[in-house]
Amino acid sequence: MSYKIRKVEYFYCSVVDQPGEAYKLLAKLEQGGINLLAFTAIPVGPDRTQLTLFPEISSKLINEARNSAFSLDGPHPALLVQGDDELGALADIHQILFEAKVNVYASSGVTDSKGSFGYLLYVRPEEFERATAVLKI
Repeated sequence: MSYKIRKVEYFYCSVVDQPGEAYKLLAKLEQGGINLLAFTAIPVGPDRTQLTLFPEISSKLINEARNSAFSLDGPHPALLVQGDDELGALADIHQILFEAKVNVYASSGVTDSKGSFGYLLYVRPEEFERATAVLKI
């Protein structure tokens, strides 16, 4: 199986749950030259949405937040897996972590329908170094 795993950092921020709020933030990041490796948005109450930002360069995101006065929670560690979309690719990674007794408490992934996938793995901070060691990162 062909895939690459790397350590990434992510940050949370919260916006009002109304049309255009994610767009405003993403447009601001684009203007600031901030490339995102991944992005998610989930509701966190009746009127708030939590945006999770995975910047390519964390310091650029932190500076933009400081200059634009939006609040960030982070950085937090995660793992980003990118590779060939082959049957069992995710099972292989989970087996390694399972055998090391590392719990994956959240994850999300996507394929590009052209033969590649991306997968985000969240492990507890106290297990992160063990996870990276067994995955040989």
